[in-house]
Formats: sequence, C-alpha cells, structure tokens
Amino acid sequence: MLLELAPQTCFGIEQDRRLVSTATLVCYGRMLAWIGMVLTHPEYRGRGFAHALVTHTLDYADGFGIETVKLDATDQGKPIYEALSFAQEQPIERWIRLGTGGIPGGEDRGLAGLSPDLDSEAFGADRTEVLQALARRGPAIQTNGLLCTRAGRSAAYLGPCVAASADAANALISDRLQLSPDVAWVWDLLPANGHAVEIAVRRGFKRQRSLTRMSRGKTLRPREDWVYAIAGFELG
Repeated sequence: MLLELAPQTCFGIEQDRRLVSTATLVCYGRMLAWIGMVLTHPEYRGRGFAHALVTHTLDYADGFGIETVKLDATDQGKPIYEALSFAQEQPIERWIRLGTGGIPGGEDRGLAGLSPDLDSEAFGADRTEVLQALARRGPAIQTNGLLCTRAGRSAAYLGPCVAASADAANALISDRLQLSPDVAWVWDLLPANGHAVEIAVRRGFKRQRSLTRMSRGKTLRPREDWVYAIAGFELG
C-alpha cells in the first residue's frame, strides 16, 4: 500500500544485490509527515544504514517545507531519532487478541461518502487518501465515528478508529469484532486514552509491546482523546 500511496518516498539501500534497509515517508500536506518501515536486515545492522535513510527522508521532508514529522520508535531506534532532533511525545502500545485467522468478515461498506472532518480534527491533518486506500483493503464503518479494518498475514488489523465519545468508539469496535469472533486481531492505541484501554481489556485484548511516539519540528497535538486506534506504525 505504501508503494501505491507514496512511491517517490519509499527509500531503500541495496547491498550484495539485495534490499537490506528501508524507510518510508507519508506526507499529509505540508502540515505533517510520517516516517515508517525503518527496517534493516539483521546481517547488515550496525553499518549506519537506518541513520542514513532517516536522514535522507528528513532532507526530503524539509525540502517540501513539512512543518512536523512524526514516527513510532522502538527502544532500539530511539537513540537514532534523538540524534536527529526528535523528541519523545508519548507511549504507544500494541494490543493483541488471539484467534484462528487474519481475515475479517463482514460487508465492506467502503468510504465513498467519507467526511474527513472528524478524523482530520483528531489526527491533525487531512488523510482522506490514506483512509480511502485502507477502505479498499477491508471492511470500514462510518457511523458516529470511523473504523477501518484490514487483513494481515497472521492477524487482522483494527484501526484507525476515531470517535468523539467512548460510547461511539465502543459501539464501532464491538460491532466489528462480533462479525469476526474467531479472527486474531492487532490493535495499536495511545494508552493516554484510557477509554481505549478499557475497551481493549473488555474485548479480550492483551498488551503485547510498547513503543514511543516521537516528533520533530512544530508541535502538533490534536484531539488525541478521539483516537481509539491508529492507522499503523507506518501511517500514524
């Protein structure tokens, strides 16, 4: 999907005739850009490839006048980003619910009539193009909020989910999960939204890992209390 959305900003390093390190940049206008997929093959770590790619990605963003750049960092990646003027913003957690497969069922309603206002206010930038791309990959619901889901290799992904109230978010998520009771799910959320955590616990999810959201440039902290699930570590 990233190659479809941002083919010019999917970067990589080749060594020994193979792709060994990657980084991607998704731009939401000039207000915000998101770095993701900063990966290096284990055999090629320690050679500065990730640092070089992130530096190149930031140069690209700066060249287009992007005001804020964000990413979700592992503990291993944090020193790299701090050296490039990123500051820690808040924790972000991955929660999982075990199941037997990764293909969510239910009718794909799409987002043909998408009104991006609620999502834009919650996220901090207009990401209609990304939402439309996600809706083409799995069932999406837009009723008193927004929820997208998509299939993965071993689990389905829940998110993004944006709603102006915990009741609305709970209804969106509960209805979606009931359509696919046996599916394994992955859900990335901001633990600062305590209501999201409460819903995850009630629906049988367990915390798997924690990362750190980091930012560089102009401070951008929109309605995070409306964000019940992110779109993915590579998308924000």
